[in-house]
Amino acid sequence: MEQTWLSLIPFIIVIVLSIWLKQILPGLVLGLLVGAFLVEFSMLDGSKETVNYIVTTLSDPGNINIIGFLYLFGGLIGMMQISGGVKGFSEWVGDKISSERGLLAVIWLTLPFTFMMPMFRIMMIGPIVKTLLKKVNMSSWKVGFTMDVSTGSVIVLLPAATAFVGFMVSLIEGGIQKHNLEADAYQVFLSSIPFNFFAIVMLIIGLVWTFWSKPKKKVKKNKQEGEEFHRTGIKKELSMVKAQPWNLIVPLFLLLGLTLFLLWQDGMDKGAAGVFDALAKADATFVILLAVFITLILTFIFYMLRKQKLGETMYHFYDGGNQLMQPIILLVLVWSLSLVAEDLGFSRFIGATLGSFLPAFTIPAIVFLVGSVVSYFIGSSFGTWGIFMPLGIALATSTGASLPMTVGAVFASGSFGAMTSPLGDTTITTASILDVPLIKYARYKLKIVSVGVGIAAVLYLVAGFFLG
Repeated sequence: MEQTWLSLIPFIIVIVLSIWLKQILPGLVLGLLVGAFLVEFSMLDGSKETVNYIVTTLSDPGNINIIGFLYLFGGLIGMMQISGGVKGFSEWVGDKISSERGLLAVIWLTLPFTFMMPMFRIMMIGPIVKTLLKKVNMSSWKVGFTMDVSTGSVIVLLPAATAFVGFMVSLIEGGIQKHNLEADAYQVFLSSIPFNFFAIVMLIIGLVWTFWSKPKKKVKKNKQEGEEFHRTGIKKELSMVKAQPWNLIVPLFLLLGLTLFLLWQDGMDKGAAGVFDALAKADATFVILLAVFITLILTFIFYMLRKQKLGETMYHFYDGGNQLMQPIILLVLVWSLSLVAEDLGFSRFIGATLGSFLPAFTIPAIVFLVGSVVSYFIGSSFGTWGIFMPLGIALATSTGASLPMTVGAVFASGSFGAMTSPLGDTTITTASILDVPLIKYARYKLKIVSVGVGIAAVLYLVAGFFLG
């Protein structure tokens, strides 16, 4: 299909309906349906296309890895809760935390152990932070923002051992080969990291927000509709368990150790020359799924040896996994929506509207700003990078703009959407864990992150003028 403005319609429907209803699921379903009907304009064929997009999404190995990880990790959390692990660790840490800054500092200090993947980090620290919130009287919104900014603005800047590196390098490699450039993809990636101005600016803003913003004396807790009676029985059951911090410490350190070892092993099996090369080449999404699967089995054995009741453990495994079904369903719909948009010519439409007549020094700034708008609509860093990397490299090549700076701008634009969009997996998961309204939470973050976008855009213009 030729490039067309019709490709914007599904995203517009999602954003408008989500703001109106304060719920994102109806907008995603309607946006997907309308997009499918635009592809095949008949009731029966449009319905078939809708189902096909969902099936295609679920057939993607990378997507299934993420879905499997979410459910199994949710199950692991459920097991740690009923065994008293979360309660015990929270009480142990809680004895050492007496202020808002103390809780926020804990979030940052967990980064060296949870940096491999955004979803991995949020899922690991979220339940613990949520429990500690009951002791520290502060806003769930601010805690959520600290979790997200300490995740998205850091992991994207790391040169190895993350779920992003292999994908990012492969995108650069594809652009280099297409334009016959004499450059090494990994070296271009390393050179682009200092030019991810958005992530760097947001890292600074996040640290200032954490340690220098003035704490509020009294905070009104955010509540979801129906929260008063929702899961009351399970919450009461969990409050009565015996605190046993080792039931959390052992599984988490086991999971971290397995993840790092399997990342190294997978990278070496792919022909890596050293440790960092192995971490860069490893299939991080599959490795993390494998690590959590093995951890579940060993944790189950560990709990049985500690006389944990089998029935309780199994029930709360399923309950923990089911608690993550909301973000799983939302992610499946988001991924399906992205497929619809591509079939409607979304990337070609963006490429045609940008053109190649712009001054070279403006290219990184324009790629960043347009990419940020697109990433907000689609909520996916991977999707944005996949759409804009070929376009960014083509524009840099044709205009003479700095290649590392343009590549950095592409990565920065995807980081914005993943961190801010109500369709982003980080936003969805954090809001779900902390029980805050998704749309309101996304709008709260947007007000803060917009400052980072403005500063980053100016930096791209200045750097493009003097360094491009």
